[in-house]
Amino acid sequence: MNKLAELVFVGLGLYDEKDISLRGLDEIREAGAVFAELYTSVMHKLSIKKLEERVGKRISIIPRGVLEEDAGRIILEQAKKGKTVLLVPGDPLIATTHVDLRIRAEKQGIRTRVVHGASIISAVIGLSGLQNYKFGRSVTIPFAEGGFPSETPYRVIGENKAQGLHTLCFLDIKADEEKSMTILEGLKTLQALEGHKKQNIITSETLVIGIARAGSEAPRVKAGDIEDVMNHDFGASPHALIIPGKLHFMEAEALVTFAGAPEEVVERVQ
Repeated sequence: MNKLAELVFVGLGLYDEKDISLRGLDEIREAGAVFAELYTSVMHKLSIKKLEERVGKRISIIPRGVLEEDAGRIILEQAKKGKTVLLVPGDPLIATTHVDLRIRAEKQGIRTRVVHGASIISAVIGLSGLQNYKFGRSVTIPFAEGGFPSETPYRVIGENKAQGLHTLCFLDIKADEEKSMTILEGLKTLQALEGHKKQNIITSETLVIGIARAGSEAPRVKAGDIEDVMNHDFGASPHALIIPGKLHFMEAEALVTFAGAPEEVVERVQ
């Protein structure tokens, strides 16, 4: 095995090609080959061409199948020859697909390293004004594939609420179809699940927070009851949802100040 065999996972950040770190740029410039996957998250303003011009390197976009069906074979084969970079939206290794690839690389004698980028998790939580240590398990609200939607989001929200914890809901993305779930679609899915399960986890009075384009120059954050948030124009994706649990008084003040929540939210503090 080549002693220089190396695979470096580099985070692209959240919005455009300027989000990548200076360390990440250096890693690309020093690499023999550079790949990028763009299906695990949406970066509408990312220009691979501009990034290529900045680093003076060609960047190969790999489809979903290369990582999921082919187990990243072409990336690993290149990494065995010398330093190779895989560019990933957000912060690397948040997606289990990338963890699997890193494990495979190490088992094949390929050294791996990680250059972190801005994470959607910290960005969304930060924009909401809620306290990060009060979040429970996060969950994805998926598109319903020819039937009734998965009950997992409803169950996770209920479990978190029972403990007074907030729930961060990622909204499904189908990059190959250029399709992203909106906040409106996500809330309609939760309402449909409530209509089926009838456990009063999602009601007309449930406080929800919608966040659009976290990490961009103009993110949008709106908190309120479901109908209020469903009628709000969040603009382009990516979108995310938070279903709060019990609020600290400072969290309530933050929602009023930063997310346009009604003043009555302060009265919900427990």
